[in-house]
Amino acid sequence: MIKKEMIAMLLAGGQGSRLGVLTSNLAKPAVAFGGKYKIIDFPLSNCINSGVDTVGVLTQYRPLRLNQHIGIGIPWDLDRNIGGVTVLPPYEKSDNSEWYTGTANAIYQNLEFIDYYNPEYVLILSGDHIYKMDYENMLEYHKSCDADITLATYQVPWEEASRFGVVITDENNVISEFEEKPANPRSNKASMGIYIFSWKVLREALVKMKDQPECDFGKHIIPYCHSNGKKICAYDFKGYWKDVGTLGSYWEANMELVDIVPEFNLYEEFWKIYTKTDAIPPQYIDASGRVSRCIIGEGTEVYGDVENSVIGSGVTIEKGAVIRNSIIMNNATIGENAYMDKAIIAENVKIGKDAKLGIGEEAVNEFKPQIYSFGLVTIGENSVIPDGVTIGKNTAISGVTTPEDYPDGNLKSGGSIIKAGE
Repeated sequence: MIKKEMIAMLLAGGQGSRLGVLTSNLAKPAVAFGGKYKIIDFPLSNCINSGVDTVGVLTQYRPLRLNQHIGIGIPWDLDRNIGGVTVLPPYEKSDNSEWYTGTANAIYQNLEFIDYYNPEYVLILSGDHIYKMDYENMLEYHKSCDADITLATYQVPWEEASRFGVVITDENNVISEFEEKPANPRSNKASMGIYIFSWKVLREALVKMKDQPECDFGKHIIPYCHSNGKKICAYDFKGYWKDVGTLGSYWEANMELVDIVPEFNLYEEFWKIYTKTDAIPPQYIDASGRVSRCIIGEGTEVYGDVENSVIGSGVTIEKGAVIRNSIIMNNATIGENAYMDKAIIAENVKIGKDAKLGIGEEAVNEFKPQIYSFGLVTIGENSVIPDGVTIGKNTAISGVTTPEDYPDGNLKSGGSIIKAGE
């Protein structure tokens, strides 16, 4: 029988609806980040850097491009005969068939996969966080505490605590209370959605709670284990960690990469982030181009002025264009004399010449105010923006648009044009 000390189960099936048009056609873990990477590259790289060589990736929503990106795991040295990376979509069973209905339900449906490796410990990860963590250190802490469950925790600003599961601990960091997304949090020590379970404890809880609708770790499994006297400890993580679940946090995390002294460093030799790369030519900066404090991907051609931005691969920024504080993903084209500030431009977008994005005062988005905010302009993949139009702040566009979609050549702040995706 195969015996692994610890295997990882990476939850990568979420829709990521709070990223709006960016995830209309792909799973959130497959969204581009940092000009070169996908979000899922970070937990996968953490696994191999930590010596965790067996990873099950649980997919569900729009999995095609995520599956293509992962492949057989070559970029992360996870192409192995025993272990490696295995993509685990929902599948039809003889007695019943269902989608993954919750985080714990997804793990329950893959008990056979975990049992095959007969691990002592199971590491549960989320596929949509940006961070570097040595899971081996967390495992050693789990052992030293003689814990049944260890949660990685992070001090978040009090005003954000209600977005997370928060824990209350004693002087030994043993968790005494756990609250899932409380309206009035009593702690700002947030669960990072990273758990180490002793496998026997997790297996028993999953089987016991298998009929719980939308069975979830934070709402069901952790409280069940706590009520049954299991020892649950908090592992305080001190490094950089960002949940990029909203457009604001996604934009902010990208912008932090180009700070003068970046809080999150992509250039360390010690802890590399690996990704699937294509054979494309080097970047080209024309004599007419100017680049200041940017990340510029391979194969990108810059003829305009780019400042404090993250630019992906194969992008063309034409002469006279001005880009400020923006994210432009792979293979986008920015037309002559276009202007943008605080824009997120998805893959294969075409911005017409003389178009202006991010103009005027902010206004609440009329379509989805909780998503399209933060003063951003968000353009979904394969969209076309015609020449000469002006687009305000807190706006969203998806699809091939024409001048007729812009009254008086303008999309006012808070407006949306959704012709594809949502």
